[in-house]
Amino acid sequence: MAQNGPKQNLKPRAAKSASTLAGLWAHHHGEWRDTAQIASQWNDAAELDPKLLRYEVQGQWWATLANLGITLVVSREYEHLLMAMTVQNGDPHLSFMKLPHPSGLAVDADKGHLYVASTRNPNQVFELAAVHGHLDRLDMPYEGPEDNPLVPVCSHYYPGCYYMHDLAFIGGALFANSVGQNAVVRLAENGRGERVWWPKCIETDDGPVFGQNHIQLNSIAAGAHIEHSFFSASADKISARRPGHRNFPVDKRGVIFSGQTREPIVHGLTRPHSARLHQDKLWVDNSGYGELCLVENGQLTIVARLPGWTRGLGFWGDIAFVGTSRVIPRFRQYAPGLEVENSLCGLHAVNIQSGDILGSIIWPYGNQIFAVEPLGHQITSGFPFPVGAKRATRREKLLFYSYTLDQKGNEA
Repeated sequence: MAQNGPKQNLKPRAAKSASTLAGLWAHHHGEWRDTAQIASQWNDAAELDPKLLRYEVQGQWWATLANLGITLVVSREYEHLLMAMTVQNGDPHLSFMKLPHPSGLAVDADKGHLYVASTRNPNQVFELAAVHGHLDRLDMPYEGPEDNPLVPVCSHYYPGCYYMHDLAFIGGALFANSVGQNAVVRLAENGRGERVWWPKCIETDDGPVFGQNHIQLNSIAAGAHIEHSFFSASADKISARRPGHRNFPVDKRGVIFSGQTREPIVHGLTRPHSARLHQDKLWVDNSGYGELCLVENGQLTIVARLPGWTRGLGFWGDIAFVGTSRVIPRFRQYAPGLEVENSLCGLHAVNIQSGDILGSIIWPYGNQIFAVEPLGHQITSGFPFPVGAKRATRREKLLFYSYTLDQKGNEA
């Protein structure tokens, strides 16, 4: 039979004042009330320096977006910021959402969903879908405009050593560059990534070297299959000097690998990024020289030179949207072809037939752009937080209170 222990004295040693407890509880009650925090799972998402949203436009930027009927999404990784821009009813419309270090973007064309790689540890991939209606409510009827912003519907976590960069859909599955493994991985929804492709240059007598970044394998030009895809990297051999080292050799050392042969098909690039297949042609940003290049028969053709570190590339018809970034001062040796002090953070609309820059948007206080994705305006108007509007508005709160993802007013 259990023995009763000594009686416990449950009286507090010192009674807390009612005002102390009330203040503590009020503080707890007020935490995690900002919709930006909840949507991004990040406490600091409620804070944003408004200077980061200031912009300047050159040429026919807005007219180009309006004529194409698109919404352009861009990841500004070092500022932990996603942005979208479009034209609504003849007026420019910019919106944003904060996420930790967003890099690669990919669109599932069948579902119209946007996927975003977030490369802090652990890595995450956010899935966002467009709002298409609002639940009928008696307590708080929706009073805002009927648009279709992207909201997060899912997030998957992966080990930080994956060091994800680009994302791409190939054959209906989502793939990522695992830069930290010198490989491409197919992403599963259980936090795992299966290595499915790597270049021959990382293979040794002891097997492939997956344990450390050696070549900065950083982008995917997605074809119908892995074998029909292409992958850019800053080097084509393992060396004691690795990406991130100040003495890592970069000038003309970059390559694009064939998915089929796992060997380079073109050399002579400098820190290339954002390889893409468009209209059956292979394109790439030659970042260290600020160039947009076409690859044909192993040869590079410079289509446009732009004012910054070219990274981020998306196409809509004959228009390429190219991102440019500032050069981080400690890595200025990675940009031998640029006037580092004059580099700009912005996006540029380039006619791929003529090489002409039709228009640009520049963020004077911006830093680094990683990826650019155009979507049809009918898919989405952008993100929930409009540029130029006061934060924590009633419209914002109502949106997250009652949105639905289908068009019948029912929960998706």
